[in-house]
Amino acid sequence: MSLRIQEPRAPKTLDATGPVEGPVPVVASTPISAIRAFLQGRGNSSFADTTFRWVMLLSALSIFAIVGLVALELVTHSQLTITKFGLKFFVGSAWDPVNSNFGALPFVYGTLVSSAVALAIAVPLAVGLAVFLTEMCPKALRGGLSFITELLAAIPSVVYGLWGIFVLVPLLRGYVDPVLIKVLGWTGLFVKPDFGIGMFAAGVILAIMILPIISSLTREVMTAVPHTQREAVLALGATRWEMIRVGVLRNARIGIVGSIILGLGRALGETMAVAMVIGSSPTISKSLLAPAATMASVIANEFAEAADDTYRSALIEIGLALFIVTIIVNMLARLLVWAVTRGAPARAA
Repeated sequence: MSLRIQEPRAPKTLDATGPVEGPVPVVASTPISAIRAFLQGRGNSSFADTTFRWVMLLSALSIFAIVGLVALELVTHSQLTITKFGLKFFVGSAWDPVNSNFGALPFVYGTLVSSAVALAIAVPLAVGLAVFLTEMCPKALRGGLSFITELLAAIPSVVYGLWGIFVLVPLLRGYVDPVLIKVLGWTGLFVKPDFGIGMFAAGVILAIMILPIISSLTREVMTAVPHTQREAVLALGATRWEMIRVGVLRNARIGIVGSIILGLGRALGETMAVAMVIGSSPTISKSLLAPAATMASVIANEFAEAADDTYRSALIEIGLALFIVTIIVNMLARLLVWAVTRGAPARAA
């Protein structure tokens, strides 16, 4: 008996040219959705994408163009005093339009000091108001107080100036300044004579004007802090104040610094309200009760009466100085943010 071993045969492949035996499988076609049909029917979108990319790039570059044009305009129209006085214009304290002798140091000093006084008054009040509205205020009062706080930011500057002349200045001269002279007179910051108008009055009215900005932004930042941060701190046995300080304020510190920067920018450039209560005196005095002037107020008060080209050029160069001070303040603010965060994003406490 002999065994025959048959090798396995390879499976037959279907020849596209040959006849097909057996039933032919039918493949069901997938219906095309309306969105796919629209995308396929509109053609190539590379032109639209390229156009959109260039429009967005031009929008971003327009910021640099606007800043450059502003700087160019200020430098061009202040070229007369730049050539005549040079850098001494920013360190000189003389302001004599009759003899064409100009120096911007009193106005730089007035701008920085009045803004510093405003921040010293407004920041504690604004942060305290934001903490109260966010963490401690009853819900029935929260909406009304928030609305009134934001309404302060909508009041025109000239209205603040009129209120400062008829209400704030008499109040400071009759009740607040005598107490400050008696208590803090030894520092030299509050000494007679006291006319009511001066650097301190300007700082107070600036504090009232920037308070709603700092408070509103701080409140929004504190609201964005997750409630789990508060619950975690309270679960560890912290008091309510410790919860607010560690769980809320620490996590919101970058936003609070940003709100203070915006308030400082408003204080540096404020014009009408400050011009009406600061006294418009181009002098440098240690006393905050003495009349003074800021860069914005001197431009508003004297530009209309600038009779010669040198006078106008000096006022425009003061605008250039305000522009430079604003840039420097923003650079210092960025440095402050870096100092707070050490170059790293805020982490949970």
